[in-house]
Amino acid sequence: MKTKQIYLKLKDHAVSGDAFELRYDDLRALLYTHPKPTPSALSSYYPETNYISHTNQRRSLFDVLYHFVRYVSVKRKLRLLKPFQPTEGTLLDVGAGTGYFLRAAKNSGWDVTGIEPNASARTLANSEEPNTVFDSQTLQNLDHHSFDVITLWHVLEHLPDLDNDLKLFKKLLKPNGRIIIAVPNFKSFDAHYFNDYWAAYDVPRHLWHFSQQSISNVFSEIQMKLESTHPLLMDAYYVSLLSNKLKTGSHRLLSSLRIGFLSNLKALKSGEYSSLIYVLKNKN
Repeated sequence: MKTKQIYLKLKDHAVSGDAFELRYDDLRALLYTHPKPTPSALSSYYPETNYISHTNQRRSLFDVLYHFVRYVSVKRKLRLLKPFQPTEGTLLDVGAGTGYFLRAAKNSGWDVTGIEPNASARTLANSEEPNTVFDSQTLQNLDHHSFDVITLWHVLEHLPDLDNDLKLFKKLLKPNGRIIIAVPNFKSFDAHYFNDYWAAYDVPRHLWHFSQQSISNVFSEIQMKLESTHPLLMDAYYVSLLSNKLKTGSHRLLSSLRIGFLSNLKALKSGEYSSLIYVLKNKN
């Protein structure tokens, strides 16, 4: 029987101030947010004008930093995808936001499709590259076994119906296709350091919280094998800046840089980076 241990009590620091718990699923080594908002209530936790991945605005130094980190990370993601790119390779990006990664992938030769539930972000994406990003309902209408790669960049933790969504993604993959995801790692040093102020918990927008073990467990349930793991070094600094802001009211630049550096340094030995990219291969 699955136990429901309380791992941590925390609150939504960004929007509502509502209290939540992180509970531990010991069968999957997975944390999940409790209580889980209903789908209709969940949308109210995403402020239309403030959620950074849904806008291209640069209103502050922090916005500029986010977009710089995004630029650097997209270059790396494209290099990571290259070995899995056949001639006329097909790519599905779930949680495409404003389509920045999708456009870069198309320019690199991929035949791209994007899924984004936020209407404003979709509009921005399609204004740059028409008819490439669609709403979530479109997922059900895509042809099975039609994608070489499915990407979810800091999206898996947001999915309300995780198990059914993963089963659908597997059906959409070609027999030797890959799912590539990036998610925060609650086993990292910066997660332990900031505890309930760790910005990457981001409850209740983040419904699931992963470690390397939980990723392996969850994907083995749909017969997918963890092929490789890659660190996102910049995330330790970015998340530390956000976490310090939540905890102290200030980004505390020097302190955040120190904590980010320590997190990456300790991860050289432990492998527990602040965020990790996982490449998972379809077994059939």
